[in-house]
Amino acid sequence: MSESRERRFQEVLDYVKYLEQRIQEMEAEISLLRREIKYYKQEIDKLLAPPLIEGILLEVLDNNRAVVKSTTGPNLIVGISGNIDRSKLLPGTYVVLNQRGSAIVDILPKREDPVVRAMEVIERPNTRYSDIGGLSEQVRELREVIELPLKYPHLFRELGIEPPKGVLLYGPPGCGKTLLAKAVAGESEATFIRLVASELAQKFVGEGARMVRELFALARRKAPSIVLIDEIDAIAAKRLDIGTSGEREIHRTLTQLLAELDGFDPLDNVKIIATTNRIDVLDPAILRPGRFDRIIEIPLPDANGRFEIFKIHTRKMKLSDDVDLRFLAMMTEGASGADIKAICTEAGFSAIRSNRTYVTQEDFIKAINKVLKNRVKQYSNTSNTYDYATGLKDNEHRYLVI
Repeated sequence: MSESRERRFQEVLDYVKYLEQRIQEMEAEISLLRREIKYYKQEIDKLLAPPLIEGILLEVLDNNRAVVKSTTGPNLIVGISGNIDRSKLLPGTYVVLNQRGSAIVDILPKREDPVVRAMEVIERPNTRYSDIGGLSEQVRELREVIELPLKYPHLFRELGIEPPKGVLLYGPPGCGKTLLAKAVAGESEATFIRLVASELAQKFVGEGARMVRELFALARRKAPSIVLIDEIDAIAAKRLDIGTSGEREIHRTLTQLLAELDGFDPLDNVKIIATTNRIDVLDPAILRPGRFDRIIEIPLPDANGRFEIFKIHTRKMKLSDDVDLRFLAMMTEGASGADIKAICTEAGFSAIRSNRTYVTQEDFIKAINKVLKNRVKQYSNTSNTYDYATGLKDNEHRYLVI
């Protein structure tokens, strides 16, 4: 009888321990659920709370008020929250405004515009000066203006002269202006920042000028650096007395660019490269010395230049023995570097269509006629002798560029 009572007592004791364990598990689960409820309440409050407004601090009037330029409207005189460090409230600081009372409730960290930050080229192009043909003099001038001041600034200090600030490359399309800029980026050890000038044409008043300021501020922080402004005529056209509001905004952007190129803040180890194929429409203010100290023309290549370009674009191609690059260079008078690259590519397609793994002279002739069809005239060779310069026999056709 006693053993039965002890067994019953042990069963009750085990059950009590089980209940105590379940109570602890339930309390832990209740605590977890309360934390989840609190989290979801905070998320609901965030979703229901009115959005905050970004603004730029213009001036602090006193300990409790400041003038702020709001991104959603005019300048505002707003209050300053008590938890804000007044020493950090400097003109130009980005601040957070409460939508209801428009008071300054927080200070945003300093940052660049996302578009400006994306302009920095992290991976440098693989282009080298050896990839450029027929522009040896232009390469020499570009290296003097851009590379020499960045790599050997002490030479200019010893001579007591100010190094050039930038260079403007101009010439017909397809002649290698952007290729030269890529080569400078690939050869130099400087930070490379590239943008197309049309990116500075913004919809809202003052946005383009602000982006120019942030662009040059980024370049100064990343110095030594090179800023490439491609197709600068998009924002640097001649200013007129009359025009639409959009044109006036472009003029404001140009004015800010002029101030950055030759203003109070020195460019130091920041060099500027600009490209255009419409130098005739550029504003005279941007062409004067002190802004672009060198204006370099990138012309159409001559016969030797076209021969060098043919060598560059065919160095990885399998050519037959009858290919005469000198003759092809003579034949493509008036062609640009881009045209010659297209001719080499088209000659390769001609070989593929003929089920060959090498390119012949006839492939290049066909490619020239296709790419330069508006500039090629077909002549008949009535001579009865073999022309060793061209490889054409009597009554065969000779193709000359006019």
